[in-house]
Amino acid sequence: MTVRSRATWADVLDYCLAKPGAWRDEPWESDVVAKVGPKIFAFLGGECGSTVGVKCGPNREVADEWLLRYPHDATVMPYIGRYGWNSLRIGGLIPGDELFEAIDASYETVVAKLPRSERPGTG
Repeated sequence: MTVRSRATWADVLDYCLAKPGAWRDEPWESDVVAKVGPKIFAFLGGECGSTVGVKCGPNREVADEWLLRYPHDATVMPYIGRYGWNSLRIGGLIPGDELFEAIDASYETVVAKLPRSERPGTG
């Protein structure tokens, strides 16, 4: 996939699902998430969604760097924000490559916490 300066919801979903072992789920009515094994690494909401929720650091302090860099396009996710999860606006001021890097980091963090037997390529 070609990385554009501005990503769309479909671009973000495709990027997430291209990760090894990634799969689409809808655990809540019409809310799309990307999972690896049993764990969510990206919250995409509905197809009209304008944000992607990702783990932006091991804790709130590290994740707050996104809020400082992109105050209008990054917000703390409700309920799980204290664990380093942010919502990043799709198609806003955050360049597509940075959005995809945030997805990569979230995916890698989630994979690292999976038991070895559930990690992609080790089953």
